Amino acid sequence: MVRRVLGDAMRSLNVSETCISDMLLAVSEACSNAVRHGGPANRYEVTASIGSGQCDVRVADNGNGVPSIPPHFPPPDTENGRGLLIMRSVVDEISFGITPGRGTTVHLRKLLDPGDGADTRPRQLAAV
Repeated sequence: MVRRVLGDAMRSLNVSETCISDMLLAVSEACSNAVRHGGPANRYEVTASIGSGQCDVRVADNGNGVPSIPPHFPPPDTENGRGLLIMRSVVDEISFGITPGRGTTVHLRKLLDPGDGADTRPRQLAAV
């Protein structure tokens, strides 16, 4: 559902498909991490805003948090551990808010590339 709503919102603003794909990949990875590491209830909250030439998404969970982004990808035969690196490679900014015992918030920011035939008038979409 998050992918659909965010993708449709970005398309309505004539954002390039490459930019949309990058952001949706990062958001999918953040949501997957929230389900996997976000605490026993597997609940998380996603907030997004688009405007001023950028898309900001926050994915918040109730888990213990991530200590840091690993410096390199794990070995090819490892099943997990690539999500943070993938997010870092496709967005312009990634940051973490970690509150011990209260969860983690992953903040993703992507500068928006206009798509072909983009409307040059500035447009904004309210927070989703």
